[in-house]
Amino acid sequence: MNHVSGARRLSRRALFGALAVVATPSAGALAQPAADAWPRWATHDDRNNAAIDHSIWAAFLNRYAESDALGVVRLPYARIAAEDRRALAAYVAALERSPVSSLRRAEQLAYWVNLYNALTVKVVLDHYPVKSIRDIRLGGGLTATFFGGPWDGKLLRIEGELVSLNDIEHRILRPLWRDARLHYVVNCASTSCPVLPARPLTAATADDAMDRAAWAYVNGAYGVRRQGTASGSRASIAGIAAISAAATRQSSDIWRASPPAIWRRRWRAGPGSSTTSTTGA
Repeated sequence: MNHVSGARRLSRRALFGALAVVATPSAGALAQPAADAWPRWATHDDRNNAAIDHSIWAAFLNRYAESDALGVVRLPYARIAAEDRRALAAYVAALERSPVSSLRRAEQLAYWVNLYNALTVKVVLDHYPVKSIRDIRLGGGLTATFFGGPWDGKLLRIEGELVSLNDIEHRILRPLWRDARLHYVVNCASTSCPVLPARPLTAATADDAMDRAAWAYVNGAYGVRRQGTASGSRASIAGIAAISAAATRQSSDIWRASPPAIWRRRWRAGPGSSTTSTTGA
């Protein structure tokens, strides 16, 4: 048997298997709303240099965010002090009152990502102890009825509009920015989600933070379970086949970004590399 041709056949099988795995939706995938732009939030003012203060969120994460051996950031909900719960609630309320539509585009991105993550943590704290975030039901449509979770609940009123977590992710961030890396910095408080960023995003740091989060998730043991491959070959193809539930749920965005090159490039280059493709969410 020709070992070169055999290795090529193995690679093809691995690739086709990978595509099949990514293309097959899980229950979590079916629960994810499609990206549907809410045009009202497209308004921005790039002449405005005002910056939102995320120092309370930064202090909260600095005090409580703990990384395990896999690099997964976890929060010790049972140990979070009452005064820090109140500080987190005050931070979310301050963001709720902020005139986000008047901000420049880069500032808005950091605003929405930090608001999503902080609000998710607040929701869990408000209902703690709870076994799973899916056990927190705050209303919504059929998705909430069948799959649970707080994501459809209208939890905030921003500039007069009632806004849910799903609105932030699927009607604002995904369709208005169309950046696949956003999936790696938005945390849903579930073990299948990408890691909670240990620091708030800012207008200045968001691009680098998203790149590093995406690279770390795809290359890390938490995000991708690498399987055995033919001798001498790397885990790039097998890694695609083992993309976790988080990537499966968002597969349409990820593959639109540069299918399947975005994944292969993540294995070859570190954050900030010119080979990294980011658009398409």
